[in-house]
Amino acid sequence: MKILIVEDDLALSDVISFTLRRAGFDIITAHDGLAALTMWEQHLPDLVVLDLNLPKLDGLAVCKRIRAQADTPIIMLSVRSSDEAIVQGLELGADDYMVKPFSPSQLVARIRAVLRRVGATLTPSSELMVGTLQLDRSRNEAQCLGQAAIRLTPLEVRLLEALMLNAGQVLSTDGLIDTVWGVEGGDRTMLKQLVYRLRTKIEPDPTQPIYIETIPGVGYAFINAKSAKG
Repeated sequence: MKILIVEDDLALSDVISFTLRRAGFDIITAHDGLAALTMWEQHLPDLVVLDLNLPKLDGLAVCKRIRAQADTPIIMLSVRSSDEAIVQGLELGADDYMVKPFSPSQLVARIRAVLRRVGATLTPSSELMVGTLQLDRSRNEAQCLGQAAIRLTPLEVRLLEALMLNAGQVLSTDGLIDTVWGVEGGDRTMLKQLVYRLRTKIEPDPTQPIYIETIPGVGYAFINAKSAKG
């Protein structure tokens, strides 16, 4: 199942994307209303998670345009909690309406509830593989092809999982902090230390990483290890 996430808050978009990928969904993203319509037309997602307050074209207008052409399920997100705002969103064709802030796990439950109407089923795997690196989330282990399994801590698993699920994409520092530590709270120093510890375990040479790339001033990205050497 493919889901389009339309959210202009990049850190929140990263958290939602990670959570839904972990739940077994394929994810595409857009960060303004016009880009959302373009991505919807190009990819024809099975469901749209749509923020109400968007630049260029607001969520209500996006919802209205999509609904004029198709019955793609839409879950609307907004800080507006008034009955009037909720009714307006539902009357324009949204299938559900969630008020921010919300629990990512609650969003997953709402998505599954909406998709059950079209008979969608998911069987997520505990194993994740990108290029030459495999992560076994149920055993807290990572393994490079042909090498022994590497034991990871739960925080290291969360970090590596987030990066691998978004392989080839840059994840913001703040988004990774929210994903890894959640309500427990983390900071940039803790993330930097966690990246360092993870690199010492999975990188052939931690000083020249082939898996976890630092993007100065932005965050980190998982390099597609198919072409990596070492």
